[in-house]
Amino acid sequence: MVYSLNVRDHFMIAHSFEGDAFGPAQRLHGATYVVDATFRRAELDENGLVVDIGLAGARLKAILADLTYRNLDDEPAFAGKNTTTEFLARTIFDRLTQSVRDGTLGDGARGVTSICVTLHESHVAWGSYEGQV
Repeated sequence: MVYSLNVRDHFMIAHSFEGDAFGPAQRLHGATYVVDATFRRAELDENGLVVDIGLAGARLKAILADLTYRNLDDEPAFAGKNTTTEFLARTIFDRLTQSVRDGTLGDGARGVTSICVTLHESHVAWGSYEGQV
């Protein structure tokens, strides 16, 4: 059995892809993603929490603020990368995982064992990355 807590936010970006597999998405286009970040652990912390929901929401918002309203093609950190939904889910996961490890999400969050980040491109399509903390 595992407990989970989810926080949600959104961000808007522009980007393009390289490769024939992407068809018209090779041209510059915009995307608005709804992001779900789900934190999981086997036992609740001493306060009965998976993670402090306020800290988790604020941290997700801060991570997304670094991405939103940007053309990701111009971001040095993403040079030579196709910033697909799956790629961006992993990027956000890595940043949230670092926040657990460095204590940004509070001492209680150190018991979080896994995080799943899901980016919803629309009401019919989404992608996720899930891993251990």
